[in-house]
Amino acid sequence: MSNQPPTVVPMRIPVPVADTQGALALDLQPRTEVPSAPVPTGRHSRDLEPWAARFAQAAVEIVGGDRPVSQLARWTSREVYLDLERRALLVARAGNHQPGIARVQAVRPRVHTVHTCVVGPHVTETSIHVRYGNRSRALAARFERRGAAGSLRWVCTALEFA
Repeated sequence: MSNQPPTVVPMRIPVPVADTQGALALDLQPRTEVPSAPVPTGRHSRDLEPWAARFAQAAVEIVGGDRPVSQLARWTSREVYLDLERRALLVARAGNHQPGIARVQAVRPRVHTVHTCVVGPHVTETSIHVRYGNRSRALAARFERRGAAGSLRWVCTALEFA
């Protein structure tokens, strides 16, 4: 008799393939429905891109501590305003300075590109590429037109930093 332990042969158990897989739950089935017609990109999307670039420039300067958050109060929802304020305070605490008092960032952020997707007649989603010297950052924003007929304005209702 040998003192060798018996050889164990691993068995592969077949795993069924699900319609959705992974954390993102990707649907791997082919599309059967006809895609919806795209929303026409009216004049407001072309007019919005320069405004969105200025908004994003102000937002990254607020978060960096160079500008007070109150400058965007009129153009942000309450949630976005509070998030910008929180981010500015966290950066200021880490850098040991007061937010929005004076220029504190060594490298000034610059909006590089802005791309707008019209979601509906009064809603657009925008992706923004910001450069910090040799580094880059992406922002995603959702803008909705709000107000009365004579005073419609774009308001940022969601803002994500990546």
